[in-house]
Amino acid sequence: MSEKLQKVLARIGLGSRRYMEEVIAAGRVSVNGQIAQVGERIEPGDELRIDGRKVQFQVEDEIRRRVLIYYKPEGEICSRNDPESRPTVFDHLPPISNDRWVMVGRLDINSTGLLLFTNDGEMANRLMHPSNEIEREYAVRVMGEVTPQIRNNMLNGVVLDDGPAKFESFSEIGGDGINRWYQVVVKEGRNREVRRIFESQGLKVSRLLRTRYGTVILPRELRTGRWMELDKADIDALTKSVELKPRQGTGLYGMAKRRNERMQEKPMAARRGGFLRQQRRDTDDNNQNGHSANRERRNDNHGFNQRRDDNAPRKPFGTHKNFKKF
Repeated sequence: MSEKLQKVLARIGLGSRRYMEEVIAAGRVSVNGQIAQVGERIEPGDELRIDGRKVQFQVEDEIRRRVLIYYKPEGEICSRNDPESRPTVFDHLPPISNDRWVMVGRLDINSTGLLLFTNDGEMANRLMHPSNEIEREYAVRVMGEVTPQIRNNMLNGVVLDDGPAKFESFSEIGGDGINRWYQVVVKEGRNREVRRIFESQGLKVSRLLRTRYGTVILPRELRTGRWMELDKADIDALTKSVELKPRQGTGLYGMAKRRNERMQEKPMAARRGGFLRQQRRDTDDNNQNGHSANRERRNDNHGFNQRRDDNAPRKPFGTHKNFKKF
């Protein structure tokens, strides 16, 4: 199985794919002793050199396919870098040598729940592409009454700014008062699609939690802000759903397998954090400090915290109006 040269070099971590194309075009890369060309394909067993130095590589089909599941907390953004320095979902993922994690789909900053990461870019693209109709399941808390007519509207389809959208299934799962929980399924991953479907009916989503992506279900033992790596059976089921062949060596071994077993027996505590939570804590601290300052000022005005002047004449003992002489 061959693969494009610039893609192999970029995956090794020598630079972006565009930069690798520039390096190849400059004549700095050779394959089997011949100067390489942009777009040339490379196969296992070929000798690859950059500036005369031999580079070890693997084509994509030889790389062990890996998949992580991550419980995204509120306040993290689905991006590698953020100009506002907010925390991202990549901050707490384990390092992966000579490769990189590719995110499957997104969740907005206010949403929580299941995110998938893989080192197989082709699988990630297939899982996200609408033509494959991979189901995404959500638990949604909604403010307002969902009447039978509204339910039918959302199941039959509504018109959004970017086209028609609908829920594949819709069921009530609990809640009291004005806030009710529902379970919904969509087969697309458009931006804020679930929220916008409810908003088209005059309803507001106050909580949104993704509980399933394709064949992968958010496990009960996984806590907020933590990750787990999938074993062979789960990865093979996921790849089968997008018509990809399984790879040799897929699955957990050694310490990685023992880590997952320990997590199932004794789940790790949820990781505190999140940009929005920290903002709320800072706001609460400021409000509390403000209330304390106001109380001190009120006390000062009433004379409770005034310092006594040592030079002032002392009031004679026993002159208090409630004091009784014997």
